[in-house]
Amino acid sequence: MSTTVSPLAPKEFIDPPAIEGVRLAAGSAGIKYKGRTDVLLAAFDKGTAVAGVFTRSKCPSAPVEWCRKQVKRGEASGLVVNSGNANAFTGKNGKDQVRFTTELAAKAIGCKASGVFIASTGVIGEPLDAKKFDGVLEGIVAKAQPGHFLEAARAIMTTDTFPKTATASAKLGKATVTICGIAKGAGMIAPDMATMLSFVFTDAPIAPKALQKLLSDGVEDTFNAVTIDGDTSTSDTLLLFATGAAAKRGAPRIKKAQDPKLKEFRKALMKVFADLSEQVARDGEGARKLVEITVEGAKSKQSARRIAMSIANSPLVKTAIAGEDANWGRVVMAVGKAGEPADRDRLAIWFNGIRVAHKGARDPSYDEAAVSETMKKPEISLKVALGLGKGIDRVLTCDLTKEYVAINGDYRS
Repeated sequence: MSTTVSPLAPKEFIDPPAIEGVRLAAGSAGIKYKGRTDVLLAAFDKGTAVAGVFTRSKCPSAPVEWCRKQVKRGEASGLVVNSGNANAFTGKNGKDQVRFTTELAAKAIGCKASGVFIASTGVIGEPLDAKKFDGVLEGIVAKAQPGHFLEAARAIMTTDTFPKTATASAKLGKATVTICGIAKGAGMIAPDMATMLSFVFTDAPIAPKALQKLLSDGVEDTFNAVTIDGDTSTSDTLLLFATGAAAKRGAPRIKKAQDPKLKEFRKALMKVFADLSEQVARDGEGARKLVEITVEGAKSKQSARRIAMSIANSPLVKTAIAGEDANWGRVVMAVGKAGEPADRDRLAIWFNGIRVAHKGARDPSYDEAAVSETMKKPEISLKVALGLGKGIDRVLTCDLTKEYVAINGDYRS
């Protein structure tokens, strides 16, 4: 956790309202960090539904394997998240630490271990000493109460420079339901079906299968459309919990994701996902510029996504933006290497609305002074038009600075 907050951070950090049926608290287990909280515990009311999406890495962490198995049950009683150690690439010992932690939490909460979800973030390959949670989790449960999302978000930070929270509300039947979420992530960010670590909570009464569909659909154009450095983590986890408490206030129980009554809720959920994923992009390690990349005129949305990601993950493009240089030649390179349909002589490129390339060459009206001035802004929009079809997509990334190298060169120190 950095003491210097990213210049792209929100002007204020929001502490979302309490969600009925969710009690939260943070504590200090001393996993790696000193003088700060490093473990979060959430306790849920009986009947809380859960859905999850996880990394597609072929080297997943022990917590990911546990959650992937337990989420099939569709019900959650608790959540434990620690920072400072990812419990990934830790063999049988990693699984034993997960089992020990979930049993500790289950005893403290008063539930079965199978109802406790777990996530870990930090160094890969270092054994996790879960005995440090002994006594700590009991103390956390004792002080857990509704709200405190900002405190929870701080506890799961690693190289993050600020806590990430978001909230939205929606009408569901006669009731107003609330959605609150937290996330962590600043490096090793190129999600594949999930995100770094993110936990979203609602009091809406939604059945597990419907909740899973809403989650799987919602990540595609939010969390999965963000990249910091092109590296997909071993630990990517996004869990969505629905306590159902709003049913007491007139919210109908939803069994299918296609239910038309979910229209407003779906928009609110997407708002929370989009807010959290953008905050991750704003907190990219060493980042000084938020970069929005739009590719239009592609053969398909999927083709546009692959080209946009090729641009977003290019170290040459990202360092040019860090140097405030609208080097469209590097963008052309990234388009060409994506392996998707493209025609050099139809290509057009814009930086912050200024067209710099047109029909396969530098724009005839190119003005170096105007382009140099716009590249000084903290937010850069880069648009590419292929002229081949109707496919369009958008992704978020950040620049690549010397500080990124410094942070990751010192990460295990």
